Amino acid sequence: MISLTIKYFNELNIHELYALLQLRSEVFVVEQDCVYQDIDGKDNKALHVLGFKQNQLVAYTRIFRSGDYFDQASIGRVIVKETERKHKYGYDLMKASIHAINDEFNESIIKISAQKHLESFYNNLGFKTVSEPYLEDGIPHVVMLLKP
Repeated sequence: MISLTIKYFNELNIHELYALLQLRSEVFVVEQDCVYQDIDGKDNKALHVLGFKQNQLVAYTRIFRSGDYFDQASIGRVIVKETERKHKYGYDLMKASIHAINDEFNESIIKISAQKHLESFYNNLGFKTVSEPYLEDGIPHVVMLLKP
């Protein structure tokens, strides 16, 4: 079981910030062998959802209100540490992220740019594909929307 914490950028302590950047690099750069600019200047606008297990960050998303990333509210940088994926923490993480968008931003339409191979995972959460596949940083993605 993971403990979920939701914080704005200025509420993150230095250890949390380091842990989330390290996890993002571990998964997106090293595991997925994708060279891209992860530190993109948008973290300061995001609400960060951190999932801890035994005081170690094992799951993470960042969420945005409409207009800060896409025209709709959005969830991105969805990560569960490789060794923890068998526990299906991604569902808890995404549900908490959706609720945070509803509660903090009072928004219900959510847009994501999802890796194509995770399309069914997001379908299980209610997201619907609204685009053809496209390449983002060399990885096939699709645009998906969650509507009430």
